[in-house]
Amino acid sequence: MTLLAEPLKLRCGTVLPNRLAKSALSEQLGDRRNAPTRDLHELYRTWARGGAGVLVTGNVMVDPAALGEPRNVAAAADPAGFRAWARAVEGTDAQLWVQLNHPGRQSPRYLSREPVAPSAVPFGNRGIRTAFAPPRALTGDEIEAIIERFAVAARTFVDAGFHGVQIHGAHGYLVSQFLSPLTNRRTDAWGGDAARRRRFLLEVVRRVRAAVGDDVPVAVKLNSADFQRGGFTEDESLEVVRELGEAGLDLLEVSGGTYEKAAMMGSGRASTQAREAYFLDYAAKARSVSDVALMVTGGFATLGGMEEALRSGALDVIGLGRPLVVDPALPSRLLGGEDVRAERLCPKTGIRLADSLLEIQWHTRQMHRIATGKPADRRGALPTLVQAGLTDGLNAFRRARG
Repeated sequence: MTLLAEPLKLRCGTVLPNRLAKSALSEQLGDRRNAPTRDLHELYRTWARGGAGVLVTGNVMVDPAALGEPRNVAAAADPAGFRAWARAVEGTDAQLWVQLNHPGRQSPRYLSREPVAPSAVPFGNRGIRTAFAPPRALTGDEIEAIIERFAVAARTFVDAGFHGVQIHGAHGYLVSQFLSPLTNRRTDAWGGDAARRRRFLLEVVRRVRAAVGDDVPVAVKLNSADFQRGGFTEDESLEVVRELGEAGLDLLEVSGGTYEKAAMMGSGRASTQAREAYFLDYAAKARSVSDVALMVTGGFATLGGMEEALRSGALDVIGLGRPLVVDPALPSRLLGGEDVRAERLCPKTGIRLADSLLEIQWHTRQMHRIATGKPADRRGALPTLVQAGLTDGLNAFRRARG
């Protein structure tokens, strides 16, 4: 039997049926009221049948007034929609975990003219800065209110039938902004040194745990580093790992990067030939400071590479994201011992900016195809970009008309 098929017992007592997890991908399948749609239910029904032990949703925003994308699901929507979403995995072994998030300053101008952040620090990258308005610094009371939103949202989704909660603390969103000295320049109880910068995340974890109880899995997605000079460092990240472990976290997913330095997409990161994942070296270091279960996402391509990573002891769960957009049944094939390669079909133009847009647009559209029973679209870069432009233009027109 492949190592991938072994169950894993978490600290809270929950047993994962296998070592494969579908990591979070932003589906953009909420409706105009930011409630989950039938297409979103169908997407997860397909993934649940695909065999992964855990399915982590795309970022569900804890505040409907703070969205990262126009069709995000928000936690304040009608809970009936969440219950229908949870039922999508019934009849399978898959566990459905909600990923909770707040974008902070990473809310586009057309969604937020005055986003909030730990400090009023705009993006440094000129190209990105045009898409995002300068943020306003949060007050102490607003920080407390956002922490409470995370807790209330967690309880809402668990009551609706979700099996676990993941807090998004990576990729430059609000939790990540609190952790980084580049974006957190506060001198109060929420910033000023590394210990106070990590207080926001630890308070969110503590409040979420109190809301959902001791027997529900609570996870965090954390950057190994921001990969930006003067930003959140690996040493600081490892200290966060140690404290999260002491706080009773059940699972830590390792990632890295921000909008400005997208290491989570492979930018500036190279997996070794022998060890495929981008963040395996960091995972081994994290293992040395905490015994919390570790999930690594990014770069895995073969059954042998995944088994070798598990055998090394550096991690406990293999995270797969974009490959499950190409082949939703990939986990079942891997669990059956099939030596199948995790494909990445996204076309390339060779133009960096275009390829960055294409990477996001192509995978988003594949999820929308899966939701309607269609296979991956294997067309080239130009048709995909043209379709993306036409579709986005139509969506913008619809939003303008209300």
